[in-house]
Amino acid sequence: MNHGYSMLGLIVIVILYVSIGLMAAAGAISMARKVLVPKAEQIVYAMFLILIALFYLAFTAYFGVATAWRLELVAVAAFSALALVGMRLPSALIVAYPLHGVWDLLHELQAHGIHSGFDPGKLTAIPLAYGIFCAAFDFAMGAYFYTQRTDWSDAWKPAWQPHSAQSSTSEPRKTGQ
Repeated sequence: MNHGYSMLGLIVIVILYVSIGLMAAAGAISMARKVLVPKAEQIVYAMFLILIALFYLAFTAYFGVATAWRLELVAVAAFSALALVGMRLPSALIVAYPLHGVWDLLHELQAHGIHSGFDPGKLTAIPLAYGIFCAAFDFAMGAYFYTQRTDWSDAWKPAWQPHSAQSSTSEPRKTGQ
């Protein structure tokens, strides 16, 4: 097959996976806002970061990239630490999700033989365009978390302490436990 068709196919795949990643983020946000109070929403998203980081260990095992274990374990530990801090501090999640998106893109670039900041075999292999999908999701979530930072911070204040006069969201939300 000629290189032009291959590149066209990759462009279509990238567009589709970015679209699907953004739709997945919109769906996750919509569902979480309907069933979770702000404090619980923040905690759930923090725990979800640990789960999505763990995917890379599953990929390392599945693709049998033994040389990637050390770096992938360090990355999972770092994202897990950010997630644990993010359970309480929204700014940690605002930073952590886009950082995870960059991590996804580094894997995707290496998978396509494009520049990688790591030696060959240091990053695990990933399924085609997984990094694109996940980066789109992660960047969208980070942007959403930025819009929620005031509500999430207010949710941790004691009930007797006055809340800010105006919420950062356009619709009223439940606060509290």
